[in-house]
Amino acid sequence: MSKISIRFFNDREVRAVWDEENSKWWFSVIDVVGVLNNQDDYEKNRNYWKFMKAKLKKENHQLGSVTTQFKLTAPDGKKRLSNVMDYDQIIEFARNFPNNISAPFIEWFTYSDETIDGKSKVKAYKLFESSLLDTIEIGTAKGLKQIHAYLFGGLYDFAGKIRTVNISKGGFKFAAAEYLPKTLEKIEKMPEETFDQIVDKYVEMNVAHPFREGNGRTTRIWLDLMLKRSLKRCVDWSQINKYDYLSAMSESILDSTKINGLLKNALTDKIDDREMFMKGIDYSYYYEEA
Repeated sequence: MSKISIRFFNDREVRAVWDEENSKWWFSVIDVVGVLNNQDDYEKNRNYWKFMKAKLKKENHQLGSVTTQFKLTAPDGKKRLSNVMDYDQIIEFARNFPNNISAPFIEWFTYSDETIDGKSKVKAYKLFESSLLDTIEIGTAKGLKQIHAYLFGGLYDFAGKIRTVNISKGGFKFAAAEYLPKTLEKIEKMPEETFDQIVDKYVEMNVAHPFREGNGRTTRIWLDLMLKRSLKRCVDWSQINKYDYLSAMSESILDSTKINGLLKNALTDKIDDREMFMKGIDYSYYYEEA
């Protein structure tokens, strides 16, 4: 049960664990209760689940007694047995929940994996076991294109291709398309021996924004590969708040101090840890959600 996924609904986590034997995901009931109740307090969510479970049993509803238990990481950092339900049970549970958040949650839960981002995220999970990780040219534009092509191949016709159109975001214009080849050559030659050098290179690639879509998800993997090779470290992205990250990346165009600090404080030596990688993918895609 080492394959862990974290989905986000209204900025709240819904943890899931993969059951290899039965080939399906199991989802944390406590997390779903928190989402549907708009509640962050773990103990309150546990108590509400106890109330709901008793209510369902009293009504002779099968959900009152079908939950399974798997080990998930609790708020105190320890792995504890947690009640989980499968895909169909979660939908049925949400339908029986007494508030108006259920409808948008069910819509999100049903369709989130069928979007381009959802399909790309599934491919990103598989990257951990993929032989591609051993062949990517780390720290190069070619390596970046390899990652992008893998994540978005079959989803975008420009997967793995440097953009030929100018783009902007929030009023900021990224590197002009006509100068991109030379810009990427310069970035590629930047050193990547120290932490500060690697972050500087990452920031410059972000400013270049070489692809029409998918830059953030691609460059975060690119960054981790440089950190792993040079420092035997990677980023524990779950330690970086989404809005702090987005703000720091916006500021990094002029001053990279904030993003440098956020990344440095989130470094871990768990570079070969599958759960760390999967969690990193979850948060990376979460950063891109509107």
